Amino acid sequence: MKAVITGATKGIGRAIAIKLWQQGYQLALVARGLKELEQLRDELFDADQKILIYSVDCSIKEEVLKFLDQIDSAFGFADVLVNNVGAYIPGSLLDEDDETFEMQQSLNVNASYYISKFFGKKMRSEHRGHIFNICSVASKAPVENGGSYSVTKAAMLSLNNVLRQELAPHNVKVTAFLPGSTKTSSWEGTTIPDEKFVQPEDIAETLYTILNLSKGVNVDEVLITPLNF
Repeated sequence: MKAVITGATKGIGRAIAIKLWQQGYQLALVARGLKELEQLRDELFDADQKILIYSVDCSIKEEVLKFLDQIDSAFGFADVLVNNVGAYIPGSLLDEDDETFEMQQSLNVNASYYISKFFGKKMRSEHRGHIFNICSVASKAPVENGGSYSVTKAAMLSLNNVLRQELAPHNVKVTAFLPGSTKTSSWEGTTIPDEKFVQPEDIAETLYTILNLSKGVNVDEVLITPLNF
């Protein structure tokens, strides 16, 4: 089995990469930082499992398309795609710079659009595969001081739903994760105890469980939030 994971070196993406690797998946890992990708590859290294790394700035369309061209011949069919890359830039929509929206639009929506189309077409032809989109609770209701982030995460959920509608007749599954406050680098420096957060490993474990459900079932959305934040 093979999986492609974007935003793979930190937080949720890293936890998913480790979980799938432990379960025998071959991986193609995408992130901006080459050093972090190399460190993760070295940490997971096993001669019997393929692991490819791609340093890609997913906010730049040309880099995303170049990556897709490279992986097409190097990796082959991907059974699982995890669209995890994204950015959260706090601020008021009315007062922020336009670039704040544009950056989050590129990372939170556009990158997933290009990558999902590429792999979705292959899954459609093969009549198998599973796409996971790491959205947010902000996809359903705006979060305070997260104007553009909320807009782009809502758009990502809409992208997820369109993909599910178009791919379901071809036996391809599409699932959205809507996590609440999750202990990732976005919370670096916080004094809030870890037990107040969703852990990235919680999402990875849930994702793997979904992958092992029966062939005829699709989990449309997973809303996963802290018990008492």
